[in-house]
Amino acid sequence: MSAGVGNGMNHRPRFVSADAVLEVLKWPEMIAALREVYASAPQARHSPRRVVARNDSVWLRALAATPPGRRYMGAKVFGFSKSGGTYAVILFDQESGALAGILDANHITGFRTGATSALGLDYLAPRKPLTVGVLGSGAEAQAHLAAVGHVRRIAAFKVFSPSVANRSAFAGRFRRELDVPGDAVGDARAAVDGADVIIAAARSRGEQPILFGDWLRPGTVVISIGSTLPEQREVDAGVVGACDLIVCDNVDEVVEETGDMIAARAAGIAFDDKLMSLSDLVLERHAARVRAARLPMLKTAGAAVQDLAVAELAFTKALAQGLTQEFPGDFRYKPA
Repeated sequence: MSAGVGNGMNHRPRFVSADAVLEVLKWPEMIAALREVYASAPQARHSPRRVVARNDSVWLRALAATPPGRRYMGAKVFGFSKSGGTYAVILFDQESGALAGILDANHITGFRTGATSALGLDYLAPRKPLTVGVLGSGAEAQAHLAAVGHVRRIAAFKVFSPSVANRSAFAGRFRRELDVPGDAVGDARAAVDGADVIIAAARSRGEQPILFGDWLRPGTVVISIGSTLPEQREVDAGVVGACDLIVCDNVDEVVEETGDMIAARAAGIAFDDKLMSLSDLVLERHAARVRAARLPMLKTAGAAVQDLAVAELAFTKALAQGLTQEFPGDFRYKPA
């Protein structure tokens, strides 16, 4: 019987802490794992739409997947209140169905989102050193600039966020880590002006767009990751209108459940013929369309196959390095 089932009746999964996840994960391996996942062309049945439960000021989100060709299936679950929240990934062995691992997923969302964006950028951006404009200075923005540096050389970057201290710290960190020029600037337009790649990784506090279509120029690649719910906004309808190719991690979910695309549809922007799945991009099924695109955008809402790919990598490496802990109680195994 597969690993994770002790005596065939009871078993104890392994726990991986957030610190262990941080220690074992490396960007090239995460990007490679996601490339494998999207090259396997996962279907809706492998990674159905997320479920969001709400009650007044609290909400709980669950994303489940059975990735084809992978050892583990599972789900990421996280709950939020006004005070904050906690993320967890639960892994089950696909052969036995046994609960194999529980991971503190505090870092996994940022890692998988950054790695997914880097994967998409690898197919959308020219193979040359790139200038990058970053909107946001939090964990997602940091993950994105770090990840992008593993698929293209970054020539220079600019960053804007409302906090002078945060954007200055961001610029200082990545000037050191990337050894390239980098500036913290005083407004969003200045950050993206002249950029080869725009990373939008922060929503406004009032859920108003922070990136506008009339700021864009041909030859730019836009990455937008901050609008994942109907009420959330990051880019305006003009961005959707200006972009001639829109690559989505899950086309239906991005179009129907993200505030930016809902607003663009309501504004009368026609975009259905611009859409492409990330899987099709990776498999190069529409290579001519990609080559012809003058202003592509990668628009993601997050998907369970991304979480599971990164979580499986973290779990496997943590096991090999002795960085897991045994769960303190038994789970009863139910044979088929």
